[in-house]
Amino acid sequence: MTGADHIVYVIDDDRSSRQSLEFLLTASGYRVQSFASSKEFLRFSRPELPGCLVLDVRMPGQTGLELQEELSKIGVRVPIIFMTGHGDIPMSVKAMKAGAAEFLTKPFREDDMLRSIAQAIERDRVAHRERLELAELRQRHARLTPREREVMASVVTGLLNKQVAGELGTAEKTIKAHRAQVMRKMEAGSLADLVRMSEKLRAAESEMI
Repeated sequence: MTGADHIVYVIDDDRSSRQSLEFLLTASGYRVQSFASSKEFLRFSRPELPGCLVLDVRMPGQTGLELQEELSKIGVRVPIIFMTGHGDIPMSVKAMKAGAAEFLTKPFREDDMLRSIAQAIERDRVAHRERLELAELRQRHARLTPREREVMASVVTGLLNKQVAGELGTAEKTIKAHRAQVMRKMEAGSLADLVRMSEKLRAAESEMI
């Protein structure tokens, strides 16, 4: 893992704490972008890279927990490592239930922070790869004609060409031609591949509802 293929965001209103953490992470090989407030972070144009957010809980203006909630609402999915000098159990439970990767109390051990960041970045790396794969699948699916989408929806249920033809009221040879186009446009090497693609698309649509 190199600093060019990931990024760690640090938000802490305490300048000395922020600079100390930034120095630790930079010395450990991480690419770091730090902010004094949630507002600064939200204005920042974030690169499309795996990463994580190291976030102070108690800050003037928008708190860390409030930022976590806002990011969830606007669809920004990034693992969050909370840090605080005044943490309590209800606060940490709320953060973890909302999806936080870790909750560390200041002063934290450097090893604990570095381990948490490494785990969070790996978690986001997997999610990032899945997001790119899903985006590619959606692009392929968008290239299908309305009829080809109907054929794909029927084929992935296990229906034979003859059965799909009867269901859609057309000739079997026409379904064969549409099916071949579906396989080509979706870049599916087999029916099993096409079924997996369909399941990923359907699962993504369900999450958006």
